Amino acid sequence: MIEKVLKFSISHRLLILMLTVMVSIYGVYALGKLPIDAVPDITNNQVQINVEVPALSPFEVEKQVTYSIETAMAGIPGLVETRSMSRNGFAQITVIFEDSVDIYFARSQVNERLATAKESLPDGAEVVMGAISTGLGEIYMWTVEYEKPDQPYTTPEGKTLSSDFEKAMYLRTVQDWIIAPQIKTVKGVAAVDSIGGYAQQYHVQPDPQKLAALGLTFHDVIEALERNNASTGAGYLEQKGESYVVRADGRLATTDEIASVVLSTRSGVPIYLKDVATVGLGKEMRTGSASENGHEVVVATAMMLRGENSRVVAKAVDTKLAEIKKSLPDGVKAKTVLNRTKLVEATIKTVSKNLAEGALLVIAVLFLLLGNFRAAIITALIIPFTMLMTGIGMVEAGISANLMSLGALDFGLLVDGGVIIIENCLRRLSERQHKEGRLLNYEERLDEVMKASAEMVKPIVFGRVIIIIVFMALLSFTGVEG
Repeated sequence: MIEKVLKFSISHRLLILMLTVMVSIYGVYALGKLPIDAVPDITNNQVQINVEVPALSPFEVEKQVTYSIETAMAGIPGLVETRSMSRNGFAQITVIFEDSVDIYFARSQVNERLATAKESLPDGAEVVMGAISTGLGEIYMWTVEYEKPDQPYTTPEGKTLSSDFEKAMYLRTVQDWIIAPQIKTVKGVAAVDSIGGYAQQYHVQPDPQKLAALGLTFHDVIEALERNNASTGAGYLEQKGESYVVRADGRLATTDEIASVVLSTRSGVPIYLKDVATVGLGKEMRTGSASENGHEVVVATAMMLRGENSRVVAKAVDTKLAEIKKSLPDGVKAKTVLNRTKLVEATIKTVSKNLAEGALLVIAVLFLLLGNFRAAIITALIIPFTMLMTGIGMVEAGISANLMSLGALDFGLLVDGGVIIIENCLRRLSERQHKEGRLLNYEERLDEVMKASAEMVKPIVFGRVIIIIVFMALLSFTGVEG
């Protein structure tokens, strides 16, 4: 069988050359699509569920939330295991699937089970599935800060911010409402996380004594706010062939509007919210902050969608952020602090340098040992051709190019079969030429090449089978080990 393949290859040399060129072209195309990263992503196939229940202790969270969700996840096709963490007012459940399960199918199944589990969860529980990202998804980070952090800042609306709290809150507002929505539109970005500053809140702090004096309760305050913070529509009016939309915009937009909400009346005199409560901007209870050079800033991170090319996505985020900077308010800037592209390019440079040096060293040794430049070049061509075929296999298998996957290439292992056949071809050609006492013609050279290849191909294939058997144990690994 092997000799038939050799005869066919020698008889149809042009066809084999064309097939080789076609495979090489496709290999170049595959290398362009190959995900490139600094290190391999060994995160398993998982879906995270985050639940916030501020009123519960860790024990109650475990009993009322975590257990209910873990029980609901049981029996999902492809499920491997579930693990969880319960903290004060927070639960995180990680559902791990087999590697062959599509992540979107897994999330769909989890979402269906959550719909049934929500019936048994406490009131007010907020259930959110985590982004489709991994532990290595943090590909780009930037800070949002003031150009002059030590001075008061005047917003484009003309409001002067002097306190650290107000300035930090404004930075977070810029991040959440200007930068983050635009970064999320970049292809390959799964989510944007923000740390630092304060999420803007409107705080209403009633005075219990004033409420009691007027015969009002906290419930009255809540009802008044809900009643006055809604927009209603009443269809439209038709007049002279034209329609006029009838609607009442009752959404509260400023602290002054909130303070002017009417709670009740006494003898025809309205009682406003500002009469019994303090209204103003407030801040959430923070559990962390971000700073740079001693000044408080907002740090944001772009999370890459699972399976995307980190170098391509990071470049796209960097380009988008450069556009966003032009629309930021005067005096506020966004500064890049981490760009995965630089790490990946450094990795590519290191791997390329090592591969080039290895290939050149192999070519030099081949030339010295074979004593024939053409033979050395033919043997050395195995290296780039094998690299291109490797790229095709990595793309099809979903394996990224990194220090581990590319740095482990053994050039000696790639070319040893070619060296053996080429060396035997040179030997037989030299002996035949010495025997004939003249230069061999074209047909005689082809005949000797055929015989030399046939002599060595069987032991080479046998040696390759041994190598494959040795590696079979490694190739059988699955999950993180694989």
